[in-house]
Amino acid sequence: MSEAVVADFVARAVTPETDGEEPVSGRVLLSRRRLVIATGAARTTIPLGSVFDVAIGTVPGDLRAFFSDSVTVAYERGDARATALIEGDPEDLDRFVTLLFATLLAEVTVTVRHPAAIGGRVVDGTDRPATVSVATGSITFDGRDRSTTVDLSAVVDYDRTTRTVDGVRRPAIVFRHVPERRTVTSVVTVPEPRPMTILGRYLRREYTAVLEDLDDVRLPPEALEILVSIHAAGGSAPLSAIVTGDASRTTMLLDELREDGLVVDGEAGPTLTRLGTMAVTSRLERVNT
Repeated sequence: MSEAVVADFVARAVTPETDGEEPVSGRVLLSRRRLVIATGAARTTIPLGSVFDVAIGTVPGDLRAFFSDSVTVAYERGDARATALIEGDPEDLDRFVTLLFATLLAEVTVTVRHPAAIGGRVVDGTDRPATVSVATGSITFDGRDRSTTVDLSAVVDYDRTTRTVDGVRRPAIVFRHVPERRTVTSVVTVPEPRPMTILGRYLRREYTAVLEDLDDVRLPPEALEILVSIHAAGGSAPLSAIVTGDASRTTMLLDELREDGLVVDGEAGPTLTRLGTMAVTSRLERVNT
């Protein structure tokens, strides 16, 4: 590889050029232009411009016995589509994933409206052009006069939509995050679907894992009603606003929600945690669909 290498580590991989379905040991090299996977006699070169998706931890069923910490790179290969599965040391893989997303998004210009809403209240936000920079655990939208950094661990909701910017209909991402107790909605409009998919994957890097943890949370209808009431009030509400029946029963349910990490005591009263907000949004989404 003639250009500068930004990542170089030993891993195991399955690519269209490797023999058989079992992973093969080799080297993974990443530059600003391409990803190269060299495994013995086989060499797979993936131009970064052909990559349309990056999935972390997603492995086809027939390969799950071989992979634990992994990343799947999906790319266009001539007139077809192909995937390369890479498994490595967790620290190496985590560093590689961050560098891969950073490189894929380095030349993407987006339009950001932040904030679009605060605590459920729509504000008069302005669309601003920005570039995208990625770091471990965060993503920054760098505008000419202002930058916005989003902590991935604060993202609680995510959706895709379309918006009209400068008279052109474009794909967009609407996501909500809780930087300091209050829920903030931001909208990022991207030039085309490919960078939207990659940007969306990175924004959901931690969100998806936490969403899976919610499957273990069992909420009785009364407890969910309390969470929905707090959510409707903007994420925090006085006790008087959420008591709908027996006050002692409500107090007991709030204690259980605190133990489950769904609610904490805030200045204005019971306040949703990130997990609590996700519990509400995920269940409301199921009802709506």
